[in-house]
Amino acid sequence: MIIITGASGQFGRLVVNQLLERVPAEQLGVSVRDTSKVKELEERGVRVRRGDYNDADSLMHAFEGASQFLIVSSDSLGETALQHHRTAIEVATKAGAKHIYYSSQMGASKASLFPPMVDHAVTEEVLRTSGVAFTSLRNGFYAGSALMMLGDALETGVLAAPEDGPVAWTTHADLAEAAAIMMSEEGPQGITPVLTGSATVDLAGIAAMASELTGRPIRRMVITDEEYRAGLLAHGLPEERADMFVGLFLATRNGEFDRTDKTLAQLLGREPIGMKEVLKAAIAERGTR
Repeated sequence: MIIITGASGQFGRLVVNQLLERVPAEQLGVSVRDTSKVKELEERGVRVRRGDYNDADSLMHAFEGASQFLIVSSDSLGETALQHHRTAIEVATKAGAKHIYYSSQMGASKASLFPPMVDHAVTEEVLRTSGVAFTSLRNGFYAGSALMMLGDALETGVLAAPEDGPVAWTTHADLAEAAAIMMSEEGPQGITPVLTGSATVDLAGIAAMASELTGRPIRRMVITDEEYRAGLLAHGLPEERADMFVGLFLATRNGEFDRTDKTLAQLLGREPIGMKEVLKAAIAERGTR
């Protein structure tokens, strides 16, 4: 049996849907904090059990009888995230895991200026010492984050953010499909090459694409890190999260996400979805609201 954690989230749910096209439903199980959010998966024959990274006993029940796991990274930061990952890896090992997949990120490094990348790097060390075969999926940076940074620029005509750098934006859908392909075929072990789109683009480029697609001028305006952080705090974001987002801009202008690789395209058998396609779909969706 294959177990996917975090299947009520965007990435985990997409992976399950992709796996359902490749393996029988009775071979799939999900571990989620709130089972009511994945009733449709249960209706399709997927085994649904409650599993919480803060509750090892619940994970042991959710992981029962499985040999292959996808551990989707925690949405927490720092030591809390690392404890979540350690617990999931330890329980999967005790449950008889033969292969653990983990949703890492292309920038995973202890030296990263973006805090989640440090968490990913440490988790990869835990996987190396687990004694179980593992695959760390070095996913490209989610394109959804670019849409978040775009914010209300389509309405205001101004994309205001700190200085940034090029990023290999990659869609959840493409990464989920690649994960399902690897898991259904007992894919490569160890740390994967970076799984990215075929091009990098910075926020100035995204503003230019949005201008072209909407026919309205959208100006890229650079603000200071301090101004950006103050704005996040003013909107009620906790300091830890505000610092995390500032760290993202520090990391992008340090070139941490400025590289691409052909591995994702080779896995998919096609070119990954590009940022312009992502923007076009997002603009069309806004237009229907």
